[in-house]
Amino acid sequence: MEGIILAEEKVFKDPVHKYIYVQDQTIWDLINSREFQRLRRIRQLGTSYLTFHGAEHSRFSHSLGVYEITRKIISQFERYGYEDWPKEERLLCLCAALLHDIGHGPFSHSIEKTFETNHEDWSVRMVLENTEVNAILRRVDEDFPMKVAGVINKTYSKEIVISLISSQLDADRMDYLLRDAYFTGVHYGTFDLERILRVVRPFKGRIVVKESGMHAIEDYLMSRYQMYWQVYFHPVTRSAEILLAKILQRAKVLYEEAYHFGFIVHPIECLLANRLTLEGYVQLDEALMQALFMQWQLEKDVILADLCSRFMNRRLFKYAAYEEVEPELLEQIRAYMDHIGLPADYYLQVDYPSDLPYDVYLPGKSDEKLPIVLLNSRDELTEISQQSEIVRSITGMHRGEHKLYYPEEILLNNTLPPHIRQLLTQKN
Repeated sequence: MEGIILAEEKVFKDPVHKYIYVQDQTIWDLINSREFQRLRRIRQLGTSYLTFHGAEHSRFSHSLGVYEITRKIISQFERYGYEDWPKEERLLCLCAALLHDIGHGPFSHSIEKTFETNHEDWSVRMVLENTEVNAILRRVDEDFPMKVAGVINKTYSKEIVISLISSQLDADRMDYLLRDAYFTGVHYGTFDLERILRVVRPFKGRIVVKESGMHAIEDYLMSRYQMYWQVYFHPVTRSAEILLAKILQRAKVLYEEAYHFGFIVHPIECLLANRLTLEGYVQLDEALMQALFMQWQLEKDVILADLCSRFMNRRLFKYAAYEEVEPELLEQIRAYMDHIGLPADYYLQVDYPSDLPYDVYLPGKSDEKLPIVLLNSRDELTEISQQSEIVRSITGMHRGEHKLYYPEEILLNNTLPPHIRQLLTQKN
């Protein structure tokens, strides 16, 4: 299925890929749609800008990057004339790559957890319902939006199409590792993208890797491992995410108690009431949320006002790291905090890195994404962990420390029992 080719190629200057090229009218129209432009106002890394000050890049730039990597892979398949590549799926792959994150909301994961929503569901709705994106896709074919949605929610009939966008070695992961590393200023996420693009192949309905490229894949997987533990699981970022979740939790409780907010806007009210429409969701962005938090610093509810002030002014919770804490001792801490006027439901949180909404390489899990498969000179396929000691070592990695988050000022209280002070200042 092919669309109209632009009379003149469009080019975006990009710090990661140098240039991003657009030749298709459909892609150009999608980029300029209202729903896609909204992604400029949503950060790729949520609250990580409070840890890494350069992490201000957007879902918009990431989505363009995923599109560009997908375009490069397909161009290589077509250049070498691989018979196993379904040429008619080119535009479908490019559209799905571009739109895969279109349903992300502001500070996505915190909102998703608090309000039991899912960005992938919103992405599908933006593709299928009455939106500019849907109208653009229908100009290709009436059934085209359904095909794009099928790729995004991984129900499309051809695995090879899905695997370009969602697998253990996909365009999405390759772009966000390189982009997040660039904007956080770390080197953990760097790997040889050009080498990987040279060794991926279409083979019998799936994407595989030429066996000689195994070491480039190992490097990529080690980069992922380092980024998860050094950036995505960073305890300061987690502190900000926990604080954000507590704000949303408090606002939801107040709404359910019929509290009269001094300041609220319609999309937020609908969010709190769990009756958010697609139109309302499109209006949500991080600028709106931060304006809301700024105003909520003046709310009469002291808990909501304090939590918002902490978030807006980066007075994050501190943390203690430990392997295990006795439930009885944790209850003592909760009781003490409630006694001094810091309700533990909002000011205390035990956090486990394994609970974070990021994938790690664990082949064999029933809910895991499509694995990385090596192709040898005899056209035999092997799952990469069966050949690579490095990948096997990553597979058996530790799951990280447990951390207890709390307000730092609790340590300044002279009535704090010594055994609780010892636990809160513990560093493993």
